[in-house]
Amino acid sequence: MMHAYNDTYLDDAMCNLGDMFDYAIYDLGMDGDEFLISFIETGVASQFEIGNPKYVTGMSGVELVDSVLLKQGKDIQAIKPRNKNFDEAEYWCGWALAYFQWKTSLRFVDIYNRGLTIEKILSLYDGLHDEDVEEFVKEANKIISQKRRDKTTNLAKIRKARGMSQRQLSNESEVTYRMIQLYEQRQNDINKASVATILNLAKALACDVEDILER
Repeated sequence: MMHAYNDTYLDDAMCNLGDMFDYAIYDLGMDGDEFLISFIETGVASQFEIGNPKYVTGMSGVELVDSVLLKQGKDIQAIKPRNKNFDEAEYWCGWALAYFQWKTSLRFVDIYNRGLTIEKILSLYDGLHDEDVEEFVKEANKIISQKRRDKTTNLAKIRKARGMSQRQLSNESEVTYRMIQLYEQRQNDINKASVATILNLAKALACDVEDILER
């Protein structure tokens, strides 16, 4: 599996993201998921997730929080971070999340949208914080897989938005009715469909190819 960035940065990345969430949640009293959304929307997350050294090793957790606040046009909070043992729930949350993002190469926004929220990660703390981080990865993957199974596929969403039945889409795209059913039921992975199939579906739905793929 291709990791998000060179593993020489990984220890620093995990520690700094742990410090970031510990400072944001514990010291500043922010809601963890609200801060994660801010981390994503300000673009700081996109730099972190590609291993930009300025962000993963060049900034402390406090500086990462400050960067998010400044990009939002907010004042930096002159609050000293607590003395910690580095096994607190808030720290572990960021530490484990950084490892999972590096391991999977998923974007933080996709991790969040697939159900691995800060609230969910914190709920795993009691059972997993003393375990190897790979145990967290297993649980995180289960959460994401379940969320994906429960979620309506992009193909189904767009088809319904166009007011088309599966049969109509089959006729318009020349993709078999059964195949469309399998894609929408997630029994077949649309991301592994042939280029011709994807192009035909996108053309029939008047959308971009990327719109019907699953992320």
